[in-house]
This record gives sequence, structure tokens and C-alpha cells, in this order.
Amino acid sequence: MDFQVILIAVIALAVLGFVLALLLFVVSKRFAVKEDPRIGQVLDVLPGANCGGCGFPGCGGMASACVKAADAGSLEGLNCPVGGAECMTKVAGILGMEVAVAAPKLAVVRCNGTCQVRPRFTTYDGVKSCRIANSTSMGETQCSYGCLGCGDCVSACQFDAIHMNPTTGIPEVDATKCTACGACAKACPRGIMEVRNVSGPNKDAYVVTCMNMDKGADAMKICGSSCIACKKCQNACGSDAVHVGNNVAYINPEACVLCGACFEACPRGAIASISVKGIERRVVATMPKAAGTKPAAKATPASAAKAVDAPAAPVKPAKEWKPIEINYNASLMPSQQILLAGPKDISNPAPVAKEVKFEDKRTDAPLPPSQLILLGLK
Repeated sequence: MDFQVILIAVIALAVLGFVLALLLFVVSKRFAVKEDPRIGQVLDVLPGANCGGCGFPGCGGMASACVKAADAGSLEGLNCPVGGAECMTKVAGILGMEVAVAAPKLAVVRCNGTCQVRPRFTTYDGVKSCRIANSTSMGETQCSYGCLGCGDCVSACQFDAIHMNPTTGIPEVDATKCTACGACAKACPRGIMEVRNVSGPNKDAYVVTCMNMDKGADAMKICGSSCIACKKCQNACGSDAVHVGNNVAYINPEACVLCGACFEACPRGAIASISVKGIERRVVATMPKAAGTKPAAKATPASAAKAVDAPAAPVKPAKEWKPIEINYNASLMPSQQILLAGPKDISNPAPVAKEVKFEDKRTDAPLPPSQLILLGLK
């Protein structure tokens, strides 16, 4: 190959690369996006969990939103649930703003359908996922509002704050680890998990742990700790924080003053007291009665003595079965004669009946045990 041709090709490629590089440089300078240096500073302060609990796609989106909100003059409505008040104070210091102290929040489980109060009527043998179980079946119980117990909320939590209780079959939230990011609430297909405001560092709150919207009588048959919409909690509340709607009560955390009147008034134990120390309930729930069952009658001492002293009823002997004798000497009807004689000319008004003889078969052989049982002789 001619050396001059190779040299021309190399020079052409070099010139083309130089022109393209110059073009990219000009475009990058012309369309460059200038990032506020404060975004990087805020991003360094954020915990970097990228949980989405703040409502933005990751900590980068939260940092950009904080800078834009600071330029607008207020950081109201912005909160990092993982970093908490300390983190937002640092963010406000970087942006030269003041941030209001946000109320602490906690994820709560609004279902107390444990294995003791909500009996299982079937076994779910599908994929271990609450979302799939909710789409394909009602679950293992008759409650279509309660927890399915497959643990989607446990898998969604990045902070190891939710665990399934093997005894009760429902999830439990560790208030000391929960950051109220809301991932569990998004993962639950029935809305059992709720992120709500709590009071003080102990995260105190009163919560109605039931979401069954059936009527009271139907709810009692399904779960022993279900809300029956009796309105006793609503009538006992002095701060107008408890309201009953759609056959179920709800406590407004904004209006609740933690007096505990609703907790004491609930006859079903459907209201729980939640804090960092744990969950406190009133143990008044019982197992629902199975449909169609009647309570057993209590035997009085007199009836019990009578039952003991009464003589046993004599056993009746088995009924003796006898073969039925059939007499075939009776005259046959015309229709029977035609059937037994075969097809005849229907134009003949008086067909001659064919004489039928019955063969008499007798045997003196003993019957087998199976025939004796059928005849009632054994």
C-alpha cells in the first residue's frame, strides 16, 4: 500500500477529531447549566438515605428543593424524616434561614387482628407478597380490611424498624428506629400502615387499630377486637378528636390531647396507646363465634344426677330382612304384552300376546358375607 495514502488518512482523522472536539467545547460552554454551590453543601449535610420520605426523588432532589425554597424566602413544608430536626437546622444554617421544629412522626399499624382474635379459615399458599395476596385472594381470614401478614412493609423498611411478630402474625414498629419515611405505607396494599404525628420525644399517641368498615354485627363475627362503631370513644372524647365514619372510628392526631378517655371507653380494645416504650392495649377482645354454632347448655346438678341415675335404654335388635315373594301369574296389560312380544303390526287391533315364561332358578348355596350384610342378616 502506498505510504502517501496512509498519511492522508491519518491527517484527515486528526483534523476531524480536532473539529469535533472544538465543537463539543463550544456547545458545553454555550449550554452549560450552572449549579448553585449551596446544593452540594446541603447535600453533604443530608443523611444520604435516598428513602423518598421527604417527597423528593432522593437527597439530591431534597437539596435542590431546599435551595429553591430558600430563594423564595421560606423552608416551610420541607422536612427530612431521617435526619430530623437536627439535620434541618444545619440545612437552614447553610441557607441563612430559620426552620420551624416539625412535629415528630411515627409509622403505626392500624390492625390488631392477631391469631388469637381473628381466626384463620384458610391457608394462603401463593407468593409471599401482600400485594399479590390482596389481588388474588382475601387472605387467610374473613376480614378484607385487615393485615395480610406477608411482610411487604418489613421488606420496604430500610432502617430495620419493622418486624413480623411470629406469635400474633402482624407487624410491629420499633419507635426508636422508625424515621417515618413512609416506605411501609406505600408498600401496604390495604393502607394498614399509617405515618402520623405523635407527641413529644416519647412519640405518644392513641390509635384506632382497626380499619374494618363492615357493620358492627358483621365485624364482631370476623374479629374479636374489631371496631363496631358504637361511638363510645367519640362521646368520651372532650377535645373533638375522635370521629366515627364508615362504621369505623378514627383519632385525629392534630386534635388529640392524650387524655386517654377514648382508650378507657372502647369496649372492644380497638384503641391502642403507642409510645417508645411499646404498645399498650386493653385486653377485652374475645374470639368471634363461628357462624351457625349454638352455645352448649349448662347442666344443672339435678339434671346431672338424673343423667347418672337413669338406666341405660335397651338396645333394639337389628331388623330382620325377608325376601319379598313376587307372583307372576297375574295377567299382563296390553302395553306390557306388546313390549314383551316384540314389534307388531299396529293395524292389527288385537295383537296376540306372546306367552312369557319365567325361569325358576334356585340354589341352596350359602350367601357370601357381603350379601348377608346387605340383607341385614349379619
